[in-house]
Amino acid sequence: MKDFARRWERAATGELCWLGADGPTGVPVVPLTREGRPCVAFPLSRLSEVDDVEGRFAAFCVPGRPDQDGRAGPGMVAVGRVRVDHDLAGSVYQEQLLHQELVKYPPTRLRADSMLSRRENWWWVARAIVGLDGDVEVRELPPRLTPDDAVLVREADAEGRAPRVDVVSARDWSTRAGDGVALLLPENCPPGSGEQAYAFGHRHSPDYERWERWHRSGPLTGRRLRVEHAAGAPAETVRPHGILGRFQSHRALARDCRAGVAELESRLGVSG
Repeated sequence: MKDFARRWERAATGELCWLGADGPTGVPVVPLTREGRPCVAFPLSRLSEVDDVEGRFAAFCVPGRPDQDGRAGPGMVAVGRVRVDHDLAGSVYQEQLLHQELVKYPPTRLRADSMLSRRENWWWVARAIVGLDGDVEVRELPPRLTPDDAVLVREADAEGRAPRVDVVSARDWSTRAGDGVALLLPENCPPGSGEQAYAFGHRHSPDYERWERWHRSGPLTGRRLRVEHAAGAPAETVRPHGILGRFQSHRALARDCRAGVAELESRLGVSG
C-alpha cells in the first residue's frame, strides 16, 4: 500500500472505478492524498457520482511513469472500500488537499490560488472527499502505450462487491450498438463470462480545461465486448477551449457546483 500511495501522490492523473447502480463505471480524477492515504476531492457538480460510489468498494488506478526514454511503465491499482466525507465548508480541502491540487490541476490555480479567489469561487472549494478506507488489495497493471489502450472495469467475483480493473486495447473500438469489439487482453487477464463490463479512456487539453472521456459498455464474453452503450472515441490530443468556450464552460461549472452545494445543504439541514 505504501508503494501505491507514493505512486498515487506523484501522479498527475488517475482513475476511480466502481460497480455502480447502473453497472461498472469509471471516471478520470486528480490523485490526492490525505494523511498518507489515496483520495479524490470531487467538486459538488459531481455529487451524483459521489452518491453512486459511497458505501462501495472502488478501484484507484494510476498509470505508469515514463522512463528516461519516454516509454510508459507498468501502472498500479488498489481496491478497497471507500469512505466519503462531505466537506461543505471546504475546510479539509483547503487545509490538506488544496496545495496538492494547485500543483497538478491548472483550473484550480485560476479559481483558488488566493483567499480572494476562494471567496469569489466559494462553490469550487466545497468538496466531497472519496478515500480508501481500511485494507486494500494492490496489484500491477500493464503499461498504457497508445490512445487505444483502455481501462476495463467489471465484477471481480461472483459476489459482485468489488471491481476488477485491467488495461486492454482493441484495433477497432466500434460505436454501433450490437457490434462486438475484439479486446486485446493481457496474459493475466481472465476472459469474460457474460458479465457487464465498461471500457474507457480519457485525454485532457494541456490546460486541463477540457477533459474528455470515451467509453464502450456491454456484456463481455471471452474476449469480445458486445457494445450496448458507447460515447466518444480514442484521441491523440484534445484542443483547449477558445475564449468563449472557456467562459461558457466556467459558467456552466459554477452553476452545477452551486446546485450541488444547495442539494447537500438541503440534505444536511444547513442554511445557505
